Amino acid sequence: MSELILIAASGLAREVLAMVRSSGQYDVVGLLDDDKQMAGVTVDGAPVLGTIDDAPAYLHAFVLVCLSSGRLREGVVERLTDMGLHEARYATAIDPTVECPEGCRIGRGSILLRNVTLTASVTLGSHVVVMPSVTFTHDDDVADFATFDAGVSLGGGVRIGRGAHLGMNSSVREGTSVGAYATVGMGAAVLSKVPDRETWVGVPARGIDHEASSYGL
Repeated sequence: MSELILIAASGLAREVLAMVRSSGQYDVVGLLDDDKQMAGVTVDGAPVLGTIDDAPAYLHAFVLVCLSSGRLREGVVERLTDMGLHEARYATAIDPTVECPEGCRIGRGSILLRNVTLTASVTLGSHVVVMPSVTFTHDDDVADFATFDAGVSLGGGVRIGRGAHLGMNSSVREGTSVGAYATVGMGAAVLSKVPDRETWVGVPARGIDHEASSYGL
């Protein structure tokens, strides 16, 4: 069984820890976290071994960045790259309940939790985090560092940009796109293109600035 180091003593790390223990995918050696007060603490039975700067010392272990923010994950990966850790060192953690047919691709460093569904020709980039019960329909294309909260649904042919974040139970209409580092709020229904770095909420979803101006705010 391959050894695994989890980066960040977060709630997501606890979920990943429970998943890989249950499935036997990896032997979790411990966690690394920059909060020095966490040193020596045990998280659900796994020790915090040091800070992120200690990652290169664990030469025989895979690593997995367990931060819920795509921007933060990206920053940590850049930092680890500067330390000499390259893409082959990253694990991919996929719950056994995930449906992933032949023809779908999942990048390194990605985390897919329970009951995620990929239907056909779905591509997920590297370091993508997918919480439980998310549905990706045919030909969806997701860039690196995107984050999907529980219950998100994408129609066919949707494009999700780098570092985008889709809130719990939101949905995106087929053939639509969500731009890089954009945010879609909880329960929002996206029917048209979400530009880069904007935040859209509501049903149908609109940009927050657009909503404010429509009420004279």
